[in-house]
Amino acid sequence: MTRPNIVFIMTDQQRFDSIAALGHDHVDTPHLDRLVREGAAFTNTYVASPSCAPSRASLFLGLYPHSSGVLRNDERWSHSWVEHLSRSGYRCTSIGKMHTYPYETPVGFHERHVVENKDRTHPELPFFLDNWDKALWARGIRKPSRLTYCDRDDYRERLGAFPWELPEDMHADSFVGNLAQHWLDVYDGPEDEPFLLHVGFPGPHPPYDPPTRHLKAYEGREMPVPPHSREDLDAQPRPIRALREHHYENDLDGVVHLEDPTQEQMQRQRRHYYANVTLIDEQVGGILGALERRGVLENTVVIFTSDHGDALNDHGLSQKWNMYEGSVHVPAVIWAPGRIDAGSVVEDLVSLMDIGPTVLELADLPVPEWMEARSLLPAVTGGDWEGRRYVFSEHARDYILTDTALMTMVRDPRYKLVEFLDIEDGQLFDLQEDPLEERDLWDDPDHAEVRRRLHEAISTWRAESALHTATWAESTR
Repeated sequence: MTRPNIVFIMTDQQRFDSIAALGHDHVDTPHLDRLVREGAAFTNTYVASPSCAPSRASLFLGLYPHSSGVLRNDERWSHSWVEHLSRSGYRCTSIGKMHTYPYETPVGFHERHVVENKDRTHPELPFFLDNWDKALWARGIRKPSRLTYCDRDDYRERLGAFPWELPEDMHADSFVGNLAQHWLDVYDGPEDEPFLLHVGFPGPHPPYDPPTRHLKAYEGREMPVPPHSREDLDAQPRPIRALREHHYENDLDGVVHLEDPTQEQMQRQRRHYYANVTLIDEQVGGILGALERRGVLENTVVIFTSDHGDALNDHGLSQKWNMYEGSVHVPAVIWAPGRIDAGSVVEDLVSLMDIGPTVLELADLPVPEWMEARSLLPAVTGGDWEGRRYVFSEHARDYILTDTALMTMVRDPRYKLVEFLDIEDGQLFDLQEDPLEERDLWDDPDHAEVRRRLHEAISTWRAESALHTATWAESTR
């Protein structure tokens, strides 16, 4: 079998509960449903960090953030496993968001057509004109952002949910998806040259801005209600309470976060969010169509996932920077005709970075020994497979997560523990009995042994990680 083309589709801030075929019928995703039916879904995929750059650096290096050195946004990273593919004869192209820093760092791609966050008008973000900015300017369109939305009388009531009222082809996700289809239509490399096409959609990251055409399908539709009780909020550790306060005071990405939003406001926010997912799903269908036009669909592997989720007011929180399920649990689907067991649903724990060695193996390339990631292929090819006993996630202090130097999560198939480097308080949840994470068992004496075991798991993980990755930096020189 010839080496396959690989289309790696990655959204920004897409929750785990956003594919209809996986039991979430509040969202319309016919093309992702097809990938699930004909491919393999990994339903317990967890990110190595709940924000963009550290999660993506982990994914594209196969390392945890403390190993890669990227523990927050806008920290430099310049290598990835894409370099292995480009050296082996793959044509490697990235269209859309990667969130490297600097933004146009090649990290192994032959060409990058960069589109970053929808809204970068916050004064603490670096200045950068991406391809979408330039296209909007060329069309004479002022880019929607917190600087334009704030002129609306209802700006402070919308929770970042605004309909896209400009030409639909200029929406960030339409722009990226259409550009990916254009590349597939016009790239004229050698016929026997395989390609890696990375497509980074900026959505459904806020502003939550789907076109009105997509919003119409969600009118009156009941969305899942966020867990959002006063008891829950009052019981949160100090760094999480401070995170909420930061969002009350800062309209990041056009989201004015409210302490006591109404059910109507939260329902509207979610309708906009999932309608944006439907827009992206439509673009996924367009990419599949472009592969078919090119005549390469049957020899192409499509991988779909996201860098982290979105709280959407779960536990009173906005966006990410926390370890609740809405933030750290993401969808992951592999579609590979003739290469994997179609229709597989893998419920074992996996880490998002495990996609890295999976791609390398699909490309018939060796996996570096220093990688902390592990291939997912055995799970869907009848190989020797065992899911992870634990998954881990971590995030360091930045200008948003301000009240802890380091937050770390570990979860096993039943329990999740969150610890903070510099305070005694933390969180412990029994996800079997309490899937919405509303009953914190941190101080429950009946769960003291579980808490001790999970603390020990974090300590062991960090020590083993240091030993395992000791040579990785040398390999990049």
